[in-house]
Amino acid sequence: MTDPTDRYAELHTAPEPPLLAQLTRETHLQLLMPRMSSGHVQGRMLSLLSHLVRPRRILEIGTFCGYATLCLGEGLAANGLLHTIEIDPEKEARIRRYVAAAGLTEQVRLHIGAALDVLPGLVDEVWDLVFIDADKRNNDAYFEAVIDQVRPGGLLIVDNVLWGGKVLPTHALKAGDKDTPLVRAFNDKMARDPRVEPVFLPLRDGLLLLRRK
Repeated sequence: MTDPTDRYAELHTAPEPPLLAQLTRETHLQLLMPRMSSGHVQGRMLSLLSHLVRPRRILEIGTFCGYATLCLGEGLAANGLLHTIEIDPEKEARIRRYVAAAGLTEQVRLHIGAALDVLPGLVDEVWDLVFIDADKRNNDAYFEAVIDQVRPGGLLIVDNVLWGGKVLPTHALKAGDKDTPLVRAFNDKMARDPRVEPVFLPLRDGLLLLRRK
């Protein structure tokens, strides 16, 4: 059952492009955990932010089905490049197929492997926009791996920072939950990190926007 607030937001947000609607349907039919895809409203937010930044270089950590990749790619500057990293090689064919359908083959560089292994090969890049949406326990490791390459005034976006509401202090941790304390610690660190200016948006499962000072 769709939450009425979510439905209202969808109705008052720019329509989901047909290619992305097709990817959404395919993702729900063929992939486990389809909610990992950004979806309509969050996808339009990512597209809007990319259009505002007009990035020459985008880094995405965690491609999944490629939905956010296509949204971020909509705002790329002419001759811009988007590097995206996906750990699961079984997702490669689908990602490449949709990147091609979006006309972004020449602008998207897909890297298959663990992000912390791939990132050292990209140390010469200067990022205008970074989207972190991979395993949440490594949010801090990904942030530290890339922050010095983000240009002053550049934008970092971190997904799932609400973590299903489990980060809230009123939520009691369950035994064996190793992820929630790490997401909480990362959020707390970003709130006081002097290198960035944070804005926490309770959109979907939480987006943390970080402007590089």
